[in-house]
Amino acid sequence: MPLRHLLLALSVVAVWGSNFVIIKWALATFTPLWLAALRFSLAALPLLWIVRPAVPARVLVSYGLLIGVGQFGLLFWAMRSAISPGVASLVLQSQVFFTLLLALLIKGQRLKRLQTAALVLAWAGIAWIAWQVDGSATPLGLSLALVAAFCWGCANLIGQSAGKVDMLGFMVWSSACAAPALIALAWWVEGPQALLRSAQAADVGAWTAVLWQALGNTLFGYGIWGWLLARHAAAQVVPTALLVPVIGMGCAAWWMGEALPAWKLQGAALVMAGLGLNLWSARR
Repeated sequence: MPLRHLLLALSVVAVWGSNFVIIKWALATFTPLWLAALRFSLAALPLLWIVRPAVPARVLVSYGLLIGVGQFGLLFWAMRSAISPGVASLVLQSQVFFTLLLALLIKGQRLKRLQTAALVLAWAGIAWIAWQVDGSATPLGLSLALVAAFCWGCANLIGQSAGKVDMLGFMVWSSACAAPALIALAWWVEGPQALLRSAQAADVGAWTAVLWQALGNTLFGYGIWGWLLARHAAAQVVPTALLVPVIGMGCAAWWMGEALPAWKLQGAALVMAGLGLNLWSARR
């Protein structure tokens, strides 16, 4: 990738990494599915009648459902009480491996030897941290986060298949496809009374967190991410997301006092080494 594209990818990673703490703050007020529904509703409604991408409806619907319901519906549900922000930021990045595996199987993209070594190194860091989990995640939380990561990996390839399109319009309309399903699920699973109570209890900080979910993470983050995937192979773009857990664990430790023992730092160092090797191999 050109340097400016790499910097765009890293800016998205910074937003996504710090967002796990903000999600946890928002979940103190809103129920998980309701939070996801509000996020994608606010991402869609202001611009829905202004932008319109030239993308088949099936692509918008499938991408929206995978990101909205599959990734964030499950992630928010897990983060409510079954997994900590730092560990969630780590487990969710298994989407890197799901994406690359799916790209190999479906699209025939190939990894270079050094890129393979880089992914093995990064995976060793993630596996090391996951092995050491100290009660900050339950089996249910880990399972939900892994399924969310798989949904993200599938969405990456669907977004890539759309090609070079208006990514702002793509994200707005795919969010509009996700919002009705999330609202219906929240109404059915969490109940209308819980939705009303959380909306009434929300203060300015809680609504700001929801707005940040919609604008910062959905429109900016996934818009730029999709724009990069439309221009580069998944093996070049996706591994930069391995920095998300490093940022996520750091923010969780700084803002929420989540423990940051030596084994987490060791795992983060392996992830960063793998990312650096991947970027160097791509340039080489």
